[in-house]
Amino acid sequence: MSPDDQDLIRRRQKSRAQVMALLLGAFVILIFAVAIVKIREGMM
Repeated sequence: MSPDDQDLIRRRQKSRAQVMALLLGAFVILIFAVAIVKIREGMM
């Protein structure tokens, strides 16, 4: 594999990792929001 190929693979891995991190963060925020709503419903 040439250095250019390795660089391309690394850039793809980095962008994929950033997308996964963003999706994981969004999922955590969604779960947190659902938990807050359920807690508030229980208090009323």
